[in-house]
Amino acid sequence: MSEDLKRSAALAAMSEIRSGMRIGLGTGSTAKHFVDLLGAEVANGFECLCVPTSEVTAEQARGLGIPLTTLDDIDGLDVTIDGADEIDRNFQLIKGGGGALLREKIVAAASARMIVIADDSKLVDTLGKFALPIEVNLFGLAATERAIADVMGQFNALGGRTLRKNVDGETFVTDGGHYIVDASFGRISDAKALSSALLEIPGVVQHGLFIDLCSDAYLATPGGTIKLSEHVKS
Repeated sequence: MSEDLKRSAALAAMSEIRSGMRIGLGTGSTAKHFVDLLGAEVANGFECLCVPTSEVTAEQARGLGIPLTTLDDIDGLDVTIDGADEIDRNFQLIKGGGGALLREKIVAAASARMIVIADDSKLVDTLGKFALPIEVNLFGLAATERAIADVMGQFNALGGRTLRKNVDGETFVTDGGHYIVDASFGRISDAKALSSALLEIPGVVQHGLFIDLCSDAYLATPGGTIKLSEHVKS
């Protein structure tokens, strides 16, 4: 997605924001545009209190003067604005391409609403073309990977799995100190069943299937930005 389309989706989501709101700030290239736009509003006197979903987003927000807090200090959020790697017509998501899926899911679950910003190529009929990020504990990694492979077999996954690496070849480590296994399913026909199966693996901390969390999405297209709402599915 071009930077112009990313910014267009983020700008459309700004219409959902009201002064005084408590806002969850997503992670990733599209969410970065939203944080930039919010920072410009804060500089003009807009009042808000925000919870970032990653250390990268926290650093960006601080640099823009956006007031930050934690979920330990407030009892919930009005809305979270975040990107997605895939979204289907049932508002199920795959997230975690940026490596922040655990914090993103915690923040989304603590919000009254979650709004996704993306381009329309992220809208899919069935989840699974994008590899599913699975956050895992370092202890017992090989056993956890074998268990993930077993689940992939049960769900007829079309691809393999890889332990995520940084560009320098070192193993990627999340803000929570975990690793990420990217599992290529090809097609996820029952996201809820897969979610349950993965969470039954002791070494799995969390996964990138976001179910029953997203309520709205702003999808940017070359012809303009469209809004999808859960109660008006098309």
